[in-house]
Amino acid sequence: MALFGTSGIRGPVGETVTADLALSLGRALGVDCARVVVGRDPRASGEFLRSALVAGLCESGTDVVDLGVAATPTVGRAVGWREADAGVSITASHNPPEDNGLKLWQPSGQAFDGEGQTRIEDRIASGAFEPAAWDGSGSKETWNARPRHAEAIRSELDRPSMDSRVIVDVGNGAGGVTVDVLQSMGCHVETLNAQPDGAFPGRPSEPTPEHCQSLATLVAESDADIGIAHDGDADRMRAVAGDGTYLTGDVTLALFARAAAESGQRVAVPVDTSLVVADYLAEIDVGVEYTPVGDVYVAEAASAPDVAFGGEPSGAWIWPDYTLCPDGPLAACTIATLDADRPLVERIAEVPTYPIRRDSVDVESKAAVMDRVREGVLADYDDVTTTDGVRVDLGDAWFLLRASGTQSLVRVTAEARDEARADEVLETARNCLAGARE
Repeated sequence: MALFGTSGIRGPVGETVTADLALSLGRALGVDCARVVVGRDPRASGEFLRSALVAGLCESGTDVVDLGVAATPTVGRAVGWREADAGVSITASHNPPEDNGLKLWQPSGQAFDGEGQTRIEDRIASGAFEPAAWDGSGSKETWNARPRHAEAIRSELDRPSMDSRVIVDVGNGAGGVTVDVLQSMGCHVETLNAQPDGAFPGRPSEPTPEHCQSLATLVAESDADIGIAHDGDADRMRAVAGDGTYLTGDVTLALFARAAAESGQRVAVPVDTSLVVADYLAEIDVGVEYTPVGDVYVAEAASAPDVAFGGEPSGAWIWPDYTLCPDGPLAACTIATLDADRPLVERIAEVPTYPIRRDSVDVESKAAVMDRVREGVLADYDDVTTTDGVRVDLGDAWFLLRASGTQSLVRVTAEARDEARADEVLETARNCLAGARE
């Protein structure tokens, strides 16, 4: 059974994620790593998971740079800064507090790809690791990388100051570096849920529209220019415009991509991204590269020379010139600068919105059903992408059939530029799935 999902290893503590697993992961990673950077989000379970992970690494002769509680992008960037061979974030990101996880990072800032994950899985399954000699165990040092992360973001933005009023909802997570950078740039910053607490007492970790209602209300009723929200490990960022409008993921992606890319370049986005993004970027002759869902796939595509930006509507944003790790604080400070140059309220009014339809269908054997869906769709349609499920581009609309990664379901998504066409395309997609289930 595969340990890694689209965002590393993640699940309930004491069931999927245990100290024994963390110990084995440390041993497996230590086989070919001389130095590893380790950091965690504020979840209480992260403390014993870190101890187990570090024990496995040191037992293997691997030196450890321990960042303590740190944002996931801080960990991802620190691998390169400390000339380490890998990094491990102990986090369940936006999941509820009873979960935790382990995510692995390469020196480039990109998460471990499928090949790297399989290598670690195989070692854990076979026990293919040996402890170092008694006098060859690894060392451990602690390092506060937060100031280095803040310095990097300031350098990347290359903006001396701005007089903006920003409300940052840290979500009781590890994203305080956003506050550090904005304050250093002269912004007037008010915080919500700024005390790290892995139980997430202020709001659930994922910064959805429902969970960010307090932020949106506060921005709308105050003199704030913009609101920012992070998840527990600050790899995600969502924003609220000055009038209290919560920016959807697709609109945010469109704004970031248009600001980052130039004519003739491309941006990398997952297959479930709205047609809005492609339409908005076509106005400036920027193309779209579709990837499987998951930041590791977006990052891989974003490493191509002509790809200027990568993003997921879920809130992960990647600027490949700086790092291949989704960096919520960099995204937060970038969108604050965009707002300072021209209010988000004006920017989002120029981004089109289209009707999108979603459905989920229970199936007995999702892999077999998707094989038949793929065969039928390839026979009936010309413009088909099969990198993750089956995505059909109809020109004026598209639909996606994709198996759930955790449930016996097939997800159905359809989008068009008007309501009637969206309904029609959803029915077409359902019929494709129904035919494959017969």
